[in-house]
Amino acid sequence: MEFKFGDALRSQISQNLEQFDRIALDTGDLRLAAVAIVVVKSDVNDEACFLLTLRPVRMNRHSNQYALPGGRLDEGETTQQAALRELHEEVGVELGSDQVIGVLDDYATRSGFRITPIVVWGGDCETLAPDPGEVEAAFRIPLSDINADHVPRLIPSDEGEHPVLCAHIETLGHTVYAPTAAIFYQFREVALRGNPTRVAHFDQPAFAWK
Repeated sequence: MEFKFGDALRSQISQNLEQFDRIALDTGDLRLAAVAIVVVKSDVNDEACFLLTLRPVRMNRHSNQYALPGGRLDEGETTQQAALRELHEEVGVELGSDQVIGVLDDYATRSGFRITPIVVWGGDCETLAPDPGEVEAAFRIPLSDINADHVPRLIPSDEGEHPVLCAHIETLGHTVYAPTAAIFYQFREVALRGNPTRVAHFDQPAFAWK
């Protein structure tokens, strides 16, 4: 099933997110971070996509991993401000707070972060300008890729009692793992399907802790 980019889809996503009772985690010792799930138009047709990045091999943390645009909060920032700033810095997409259409559950990572996923309507977004210092490549992933029957896949965790969530993305030809996969899976369930699905309990593979 393809999702056509346009006002009807924005309204559907907005309504589903408005009805969702998100869970905010206590900060505790966790460092604060935010990511942006940015819904954009495909650059080849009218299909709706979201933005995904690949981090450079040379990065100290989470190198060569697929990730949503985002990062840690600067002092005094809100999660929304951080997500929009990182989106601009990483892929050159500048959007205002009026394009934020919802928030998903916080997700605590093994590497010590509390990630808040901010859902943003990105419009046509004709040009991406990845920062080579932070992004190896940027991709438009059709929403139909994460709506496929084989998404998600659960595999045993080497360390925890809960399974690791992952998803094979046809456009990439690669598998993406939690926390990124867990976040865009919850986006699918909540924003696209209207289901109150929780994902914070799913584990991450050991390589994602670093």
